[in-house]
Amino acid sequence: MAKPLKFIGRHGERKCVVVYREVPTQEHMCLVVYPDRLNISMHDALMKVVESDEAQTSQSLSDALHRNIFPEGGNMLGELHRQGYLKKVEARQVYMTPNPKSSMNLAEMNEMINAMNSGEEAKKKMQKLDANRGFQDPIKTTSTDINTDGALSDADIANSNLQQAKQMEAEAKQLVAEAKRLKAEAEKLNPTKTTKAVTKKTTVKKTTAKKTKAKVKV
Repeated sequence: MAKPLKFIGRHGERKCVVVYREVPTQEHMCLVVYPDRLNISMHDALMKVVESDEAQTSQSLSDALHRNIFPEGGNMLGELHRQGYLKKVEARQVYMTPNPKSSMNLAEMNEMINAMNSGEEAKKKMQKLDANRGFQDPIKTTSTDINTDGALSDADIANSNLQQAKQMEAEAKQLVAEAKRLKAEAEKLNPTKTTKAVTKKTTVKKTTAKKTKAKVKV
């Protein structure tokens, strides 16, 4: 059985990849990419990232896309925005499909994920849904109900990039602190006495050489 995948869903009858499950200041909206609109190279590169452990262990696919580039060059998240492939649609119109036999409405999933931070009841409900592998669509969305013209605005991507930048700054600070800690441990495990001994030995050799040279001149 294929491993369930996050971020895969459908918008009506169209397969989509959810890059942002919520849009900043517009929580009822989400940002998606329709893989069938991409050229083969971009499509394969995108799906490879989606299926990677890096993406599947991230809370948002945008984090993984921000760290990868397309074969033709260019940051994945930036290129998808620049070329107009990121589309803003209502979360209630999107159904997540981690596997062919289960689906869940994205708007409802967002509510549960957000509620998990403040209540155990929602957490138990989410765990129950995970155990049951989701539920079948209560409502079939038709293509006539869908608006696929909602392109991502510069303000939206700016807000998203700002959030990512803050997160990356925090991660960088943690890495610097960890590097300092490892360096301190390395110095403890390998004291500078060895370096001093080598320096002293070298100095003695130089002094002896100078004395020998002086005697020869005399």
